Amino acid sequence: MKNLLLTLSFFCILHAIIAAQLGMTPDSITKAAMEKLTVLTGQWSGTGWIQMGRDKHFFNQSENVIQKVNQSVIVIDGLGTDSETNQVIHQAFAIVSYDKATQKYLMRAFRGDGNYVDADFEVVSDRIFIWGFTHPQAGRMKYTIRMTDGKWIETGEMSRDNTTWFPFFEMTL
Repeated sequence: MKNLLLTLSFFCILHAIIAAQLGMTPDSITKAAMEKLTVLTGQWSGTGWIQMGRDKHFFNQSENVIQKVNQSVIVIDGLGTDSETNQVIHQAFAIVSYDKATQKYLMRAFRGDGNYVDADFEVVSDRIFIWGFTHPQAGRMKYTIRMTDGKWIETGEMSRDNTTWFPFFEMTL
């Protein structure tokens, strides 16, 4: 009798878990919002430069972008190495999702130093995306991704007054 009750309990719990999973598909609003980001998916590699101060540094970059959790999030895994020394100079992992309540994309980017930034993320058109955040010392930092001719072209600009922008970063993958 004890085994029968255990077996029935197990099947009831299993049925509840399966039933809960069946309703876990994204709603049409979230699905439509995340479909706009599918052009970013894939394995990307290329080169770029960054200039903070006088010296311009050149790097090799790779970005692995995949959709997860029923296509409701985009995961971006990036690695940059110095062009001359091959030393890792940039490592980041970002998650982009859509918040239906605020009708905005959410981006949390984790850096190789263990810190993270919550960034704004905007779909400007079907092939242009802007993301950015405010840095305590540098001011507003804005990155524009343009998907052109099968390439990922990203530029970075910074501004202390949100009016005058200075380029400091560019990569083509």
